[in-house]
Amino acid sequence: MSISNAIIKITNLRLRTYIGFNPDEQTKQQDIIINCEIHYPASKHCLSDHVEGALNYKTITKKIINHVEEGRFLLLEKLVSDVLEISAEHPWVTHARVTIDKPHALRFADSVSLTLEFHKESS
Repeated sequence: MSISNAIIKITNLRLRTYIGFNPDEQTKQQDIIINCEIHYPASKHCLSDHVEGALNYKTITKKIINHVEEGRFLLLEKLVSDVLEISAEHPWVTHARVTIDKPHALRFADSVSLTLEFHKESS
């Protein structure tokens, strides 16, 4: 069997941050839900249980948590862009997708979400 791509999925990471430009949004933290998908080449090392051949999803998640919880964001687009940048910063990453939901943003909707993607340019 030939395996070429490893995909890490971080599902429903629930955090709180300051998000929005309305005065009440700038004074209280709001819930957000983050979903990330990170693609990288599956090496023989990671497939044979060698730690150095795999991306450390715990390290990536900790960076995301710290950035989100310590930050203040006017726009959902900026927050998603920042999280995407963290998700794609390792040189092995070939593709990443981040979706962030902002529950309770609209009165009659469960949430509002935004998705951004990164694709590594082939050399």
